[in-house]
Amino acid sequence: MHRVFITGFGIVSPIGIGKNAFFQGLKAAQVGIRRVDYDLELTGVAAKVAAPCDLFDPLAFLPPKRAKRLGRASQMAVVAARLAVEDAHLSLSGTGAVVVGTGIGALEVLLENHQVFLDRGPDRVSPFLIPLMMPNAPAAEISIDLGIKGPSFGVATACAASTHAIGIAFHMVRQGLVDWALAGGTEAVILPIVLAAFDRMGALSRNPEPESASRPFDRDRDGFVLGEGAAIVVLESEEHLRSRGGEAVGEIVGFGQSSDAFHITAPPEDGEGAYQAMATALRDAHLSPEDVDYVNAHGTSTPLNDRAETAAIKRLLGPRAYEVPVSSIKAQIGHLLGAAGAAEVGAVLFSFAEGLIPATATWRNRDPECDLDYVPGMPRPARIRVALKNSFGFGGQNASLVLRAV
Repeated sequence: MHRVFITGFGIVSPIGIGKNAFFQGLKAAQVGIRRVDYDLELTGVAAKVAAPCDLFDPLAFLPPKRAKRLGRASQMAVVAARLAVEDAHLSLSGTGAVVVGTGIGALEVLLENHQVFLDRGPDRVSPFLIPLMMPNAPAAEISIDLGIKGPSFGVATACAASTHAIGIAFHMVRQGLVDWALAGGTEAVILPIVLAAFDRMGALSRNPEPESASRPFDRDRDGFVLGEGAAIVVLESEEHLRSRGGEAVGEIVGFGQSSDAFHITAPPEDGEGAYQAMATALRDAHLSPEDVDYVNAHGTSTPLNDRAETAAIKRLLGPRAYEVPVSSIKAQIGHLLGAAGAAEVGAVLFSFAEGLIPATATWRNRDPECDLDYVPGMPRPARIRVALKNSFGFGGQNASLVLRAV
């Protein structure tokens, strides 16, 4: 079994493009959420805020013809992958893999072409519709863009997709199936119909104030804020890393997953599935709950999820739960769905590199059922050696990673 190190991180996020901009946004507790009812038709939709990547211009990175033949999620994924490879100074020698998660995929392409079909007929539908919208497109396009000929596939486990993708890639590298991997997730579905659908479920915040709409673990939270973006990490075996003289920024030491087998959108109140994923990840890492210094939470800002995750953390850590900081950067970037876990792995890397725990920036009021240390306001100085990263998705699909500083 090989040790597996993270050597690069690339991101397109609502608070910045690239690792340095993202880290600066976390350090400043910058909130990348804004009202979107000025540029989207949201009549009848109560949710009015989202977290778009306004600074992302695909033409700044891709030729026009190439950009046109990629859905927005694939555009972001390709750019994040390039940035990750650049950050790692990776030569792409040896055998590599690409594993990329997404929750929904390029829905905008389907909607546009469906309208063309209705208005102008089937002969006007784009021949690129299927390859643009298929959920494995981001992984495939990264493989094509960088010439990676090893395993390449997508993962579709809703909001846990990118954490699953990183966990699967971690196992592939650890078992020696590949020398390195690009893994993460992407999502770009800030669209009226998606906002309407989540709003009808009662899942979205209806708070019109961007600075307080996403409030993980806060007493007054009322739903998540939809975000978009892509994040990719470079994973390498210790042997490959040493052979090229590279530098690690973190190590993955454990991965756990579980299914709630309970409800298609709601977690069990006791957080049983979340607990099992975390406990399995720690066993995989040969670590105990006493070793955990920080939990980077799924922390969606929904009443049910935050309560269940808090219960699961308390069960896992016991009395130490009140001493271990827990935070969610969804307060700043919203919920990136299939890209959320990978972006939040970046927040753990931030804690290792900067000696700061990322904040739950918008937390204000204590909920009696969410009574842990959620690092409110601004990042807090701390030396983090071992961190848990949680992601939970619709369908009751749970994934947790254990990361260690180097």
